Amino acid sequence: MNNSEIIIFTSKDGKTEIEVKLEDQTVWLNQYQLETLFDTNRTSITRHISNIYKSDELEVKSTCAKIAQVQMEGGREIKREIKFYNLDLIIAIGYRVNSKRGTEFRIWANKILKEYLIQGYSINEKRLTKQNELLQELRKSVQILGNVLNQKELTGNESAGLLRIISDYAYALDILDQYDYQSLKIQETSGKETYQLTYDEAIRQIQFVNQKHGNSELFGREKDESFKSSIATIYQTFDGKDLYPSIEEKAANLLYFITKNHSFTDGNKRIAALLFLYFMERNGILYDELAKKRIADNALVALTLMIAISNPLEKETIVKIIVNLINKKNIG
Repeated sequence: MNNSEIIIFTSKDGKTEIEVKLEDQTVWLNQYQLETLFDTNRTSITRHISNIYKSDELEVKSTCAKIAQVQMEGGREIKREIKFYNLDLIIAIGYRVNSKRGTEFRIWANKILKEYLIQGYSINEKRLTKQNELLQELRKSVQILGNVLNQKELTGNESAGLLRIISDYAYALDILDQYDYQSLKIQETSGKETYQLTYDEAIRQIQFVNQKHGNSELFGREKDESFKSSIATIYQTFDGKDLYPSIEEKAANLLYFITKNHSFTDGNKRIAALLFLYFMERNGILYDELAKKRIADNALVALTLMIAISNPLEKETIVKIIVNLINKKNIG
């Protein structure tokens, strides 16, 4: 019996303390300990054990183990094999012993059993509740995608992007294995950003793209102060802590705010996607370990479109979708 832990059982009167060997999710006591535990003699303990085995209530092989013990006898160390009995047999004896201590033990055992039953029920109930929450999140995300299909005739690239989102998101929502019964939430992220995007830097990137790709004169022309607000918002803090603490959360909200605020006369979705990718690249999370983009181009197109059409009340779900598409958990 290696790596056994020792715990103490104390009777109600506070007098008796029994060393208990804990191994393989059970406890083991020898006959001397059982004698002390139930405040009776070894003859009675031996008789009860014999009757339990004779009646086939329990099997010897599964409830009894011989353990080598070193004892001092006549100044010499003598190694003997001592029989130890597991919790099943201890409880069986406890329900046979006619003593005050036996009654006390039965009360204690019933209380422990009841606590385990209640705890087990509570854990299962909690898992079922969280699993249901997770399914509701998935249903909600699919419904949002359905709204996109209802409101706009998609190109082949956009349709492929929607399918990519559904397949990737379903992977991220592998209910039993990937999330271990937990409701959909922000996790497996990369921690705090190393690079902070400024308004001036964002404007320079928009101008650079406009010059390089020859967009219209209206491309990137601000209508109000909302673009500056979009960038500032992802760095908001409360009580000294970031509201969006990870790179993925900042990136997801940046994409959402720029798309949804419609700050420019032309190019809102393209600018949102551009700065989303730029922010991820500068913070080292645009590519995985195999130099593959964490999010496919067509999926990004579809996500941006989904944000533009979505109801503002769906923001939390959409941000979770984005984070779960670009976090470490969904690579590969």
